[in-house]
Order: sequence, then structure tokens, then C-alpha cells
Amino acid sequence: MTRVIIAGAAGRMGRRIGYMVHSAANLELAGGFEQAGTPAVGKDIGEIGGYGPTGVKIAGSLEEIIGQTDVIIDFTFHAATMQFARTAAKHGKAMVIGTTGLTAENVAELKRLAEGSFPCVQAPNMAVGVNVLFKVAKKVASILGDNYDIEIVEAHHRMKKDAPSGTALKLGEMVAEGVNRNLAEVGVYARHGLIGERTDKEIGIQTIRAGDIVGEHTVYFAGAGERLEITHRAHSRDNFAKGAALAAAWVAGKPNGLYTMFDVLGLQDL
Repeated sequence: MTRVIIAGAAGRMGRRIGYMVHSAANLELAGGFEQAGTPAVGKDIGEIGGYGPTGVKIAGSLEEIIGQTDVIIDFTFHAATMQFARTAAKHGKAMVIGTTGLTAENVAELKRLAEGSFPCVQAPNMAVGVNVLFKVAKKVASILGDNYDIEIVEAHHRMKKDAPSGTALKLGEMVAEGVNRNLAEVGVYARHGLIGERTDKEIGIQTIRAGDIVGEHTVYFAGAGERLEITHRAHSRDNFAKGAALAAAWVAGKPNGLYTMFDVLGLQDL
């Protein structure tokens, strides 16, 4: 049985991840934590999550309970995530990281930490369907090539702090690879005013923030006389939480290193 603790256990994602871990036959919900002094600290994680008493109290820091776990699941905020990763490295505990907004420097540090001290699954989106979308979008881009303009539109709830979403950026990277481009060189993230004619190589990524949209991503391949659209719509956060629980079961006991959901789902070579 793999023991799991959850960062941000009282948050929207933390509550759903707690439920999925609690429901999994091969996982044990061993703990959760929030910032010290927040109202959830000391309360039952299951009662906070809405799935009933578990006897597991929410702690005020990772350090308080890190000895109780095999895997830490974190969907919090990039600065906090990096601190948790440093703590996990110190104690040799596996991690599953779904936090978005990580910088290139954050990811580079995370890779160094993981390769030296602990196994870690890091992905901008852990839903199975989204990870299939990543692979499909890259393949479609490689087939259609330079004759089709590529645009990505993502929509999320009004409380989301980062833009574009990590999922949209990963989609951009995948389709760019499919047509032998570098997203850092061709990505266009805003258009306004007299912008001139669209360049052949650019890949547009546009953002919508409104209401309580869980998450929607559409890739447009637009050519002369036709358009192909591939869309993923998340109806609830449970898809992300299920993927996180799956990743936690998979990463326990793996060699040190940084993995992705492609590794977890067996999609790496597709």
C-alpha cells in the first residue's frame, strides 16, 4: 500500500485528490497539509473534502508529516512547490507535481533534485484525455505540416492565476515539435491593433478567463478551404485528480528521476 500526503489538502484540487486517493484500493491517504494558521489545520481531511471522517488530521506543514508518506501530491503554487520539492529531496520522498506556472529555471532545478534524490512525476495536466491530446496534436501537426496555420485557445475559471495555462503551453510545444519549430521563437500570445499579416511559422496561444470553466483546450489546424479542430473539455476536476492518484501509485519505488504522464500512461514512444 502506497502512503500519500497531499499539499494544499483543503483547496479545490486538494479536496478532490484526497477523495481519489481515499477511494483507491492501492493507496492510503496518510495525511495532508496547509499553511500554518489556516482554518483547515487540525481538521479531518475527509470532512474538509466532503467524503466523511478519516481520522487523518490536516497538518500545518509538510515537515510535520513527511515521515508518514511514500508520495507527496502537489497542485499548489510554483514557489511553494519548489520548497516542497527541496524538502522531498532532503528526505528522499517521491512526488507527483501538477502545479502550473513553473518557470524554466524551476523545471531545471526540479530535474536536478529528482535525478539526485527522489522520483518525481511532473506534468502540466494529469488527465488521461489531455495527455492523449498532446500526442495526437503533435502527430496531426507533423502530417499537415507547414500548409496549415496552428492556433490554440484555452479557457479556464476566473480564479486561475497563470496564463496561458500549462496545458496550452505544452500543447504549443508538442505541435511545434511536430512541424520542427521552437515555440519560444514562434509563439504569439496576444494580438491587438494593426498587427499585419499572420506569419507562416507562428503558433498562436490565446487565453480566456471567465466564470467557473474547469478547463477547455482547442487546437486549430486551418488550411485553405478547411479547418480541423481538436478539443478537450474537462467537466470536473476529478479527471485531474484521478490522474494524480494513478501517478502516485506508479511513481512509488521508481528510480530517482523526473518523469511525465507519458511515462505513467505508457505513451512515451507514441
